[in-house]
Amino acid sequence: MSREKSEEEVNQYYENMKRDLVGPLWHDLGHMVTKEPVHDVEPYLWKWETIRDYALTAGEILEPGKDAERRVVYLQNPSLLKRGLVGYGTHTLYAGIQLLLPGEMAPSHHHSQTAVRFIIEGDGAYTAVNGERSYMERGDMILTPAWTWHEHKHEGTEPMFWMDGLDVGLVRTLAASFFEPYEGGFYPEEPEKNYSAEKLAGGAFAPKGEEKKPGYPSPIFNYRWERAQYELQRLSESQDNEDPYDAYAVEYINPTTGGPADSRIGTMMQKLLPGQDTKAHRHVHSAIYHVLEGKGYTVINGEKFEWAKGDFFILPPWSWHEHVNEGTEDAYLFSINDKPVMEKLELEFGETYKENNGRQKIEKTFEPSAIV
Repeated sequence: MSREKSEEEVNQYYENMKRDLVGPLWHDLGHMVTKEPVHDVEPYLWKWETIRDYALTAGEILEPGKDAERRVVYLQNPSLLKRGLVGYGTHTLYAGIQLLLPGEMAPSHHHSQTAVRFIIEGDGAYTAVNGERSYMERGDMILTPAWTWHEHKHEGTEPMFWMDGLDVGLVRTLAASFFEPYEGGFYPEEPEKNYSAEKLAGGAFAPKGEEKKPGYPSPIFNYRWERAQYELQRLSESQDNEDPYDAYAVEYINPTTGGPADSRIGTMMQKLLPGQDTKAHRHVHSAIYHVLEGKGYTVINGEKFEWAKGDFFILPPWSWHEHVNEGTEDAYLFSINDKPVMEKLELEFGETYKENNGRQKIEKTFEPSAIV
């Protein structure tokens, strides 16, 4: 049976604990084991015109392989910059916009981060992965799995832009980052160009939510936009295929297993018909969105984020969200996420918004901020 202590003795007890770097779980359990996910990630949105201008200016002052390893303008989440996390979009995911000008080459390297590329603008450039060349067109998604040698070359006539998505935050948190340039600059090319995409791309997409198996890496690395668009068109021909929270959506898969195309970064394309809106839900995994086509908005925790073609926005973990197509044409939203990791760790969980027929009340509209 404990004896009663004076306030001075109790205070001294806690001061001694701090000095000796131990702590009272009875005071801190609620901060350590929270009732639901707690994080510092805030939603944010970037306009394509702003990003494109910065990338083009970089094209005037930097040469890839000479002045910089890659010419990339990354998306910086201001909420994470406050914690000193440079280059973070979410706590696990990074997104940057890479520019390659006609005639340029970006030398080969590899790293422990896994990466996906989503082509935004231009044609005539290719990515080579472990010696296999694949030409990139708008709307294509290209994998560069962890530790694969990859390089880029532009043989076209106009600037080429694409999104780089990497699990930078995840790998850094796990203290597992490695990087190595290829000695000699460029990895020797071996397979014929576009071999994997042409052989296997037909089975590279599956309706969102379909059961999947683990597998890595995918035997293909270029997932063509024309095929994704075809699969979405088939889905959207029947309301029976509509997902109430993501409209018509396909996930990029490994065609030999049915699992995610990349083992650590999930990839999804959504289609919203003119005037279509979704109900709100939330989940543990976070995401970074790119608007391939369309005009509309996404409501995240009561805040309205208005987007148009080319824009990017952040979806933090465990955040209510719903999408609305305000335009007269179909809207297409491409996104990367950390769902594969959450599922592997058995941490993925989600729930639906029950109030107001599944729609949030809009309390404010997003305005971009600036770091002063």
